[in-house]
Amino acid sequence: MSLRSLLPLFTAGMLLSGCGGNTRPIPPVAHVDVPRFMGDWYVIAHIPSRPEREAFDAVESYALRPDGRIQTTFSYRKGSFQAPVKQMHPIGTVKEGTGGAEWGMQFVWPIKAEYVIVYLDDDYQQTIVGRSKRDYVWLMSRSPQMSDQDYQKAMGRIAALGYDLSQVRRVPQSAATAPPTQ
Repeated sequence: MSLRSLLPLFTAGMLLSGCGGNTRPIPPVAHVDVPRFMGDWYVIAHIPSRPEREAFDAVESYALRPDGRIQTTFSYRKGSFQAPVKQMHPIGTVKEGTGGAEWGMQFVWPIKAEYVIVYLDDDYQQTIVGRSKRDYVWLMSRSPQMSDQDYQKAMGRIAALGYDLSQVRRVPQSAATAPPTQ
């Protein structure tokens, strides 16, 4: 058999095997009160995307827009607490029929990245956001610090979702009580 004749078999095998990585759907929470979820969330730990790899004082801020979408501001300092604040401004769209727990996050039109709220405590003080690909995850809190006990519980939840904890980075947060501003 020639390599050319094996190509369709190889392609079919890759498609059937999921083609590289865990893509089983990540389980969302049952319901999110989206207006209550709005506001500032300090990023305590994450498997970072490229811009977040050296983030300090990272804060994700959400605000409902009149059109029902979510204006997001991600603020962070690159590399140190003294670095200037950088920001990104993706737009979130809550997927219908998901109880507010699944969003499309649009950084560049027309692509919407999967954003799934996989854990949310009853008081809306801690959350974990993940993706079915298990490539990124964000542990966030309403305050810049989290107890070691809560952090360890969160890491257990993240591991149970199928993430590799060796990829998780704890985000340095100063003792600031407000998100960084420019």
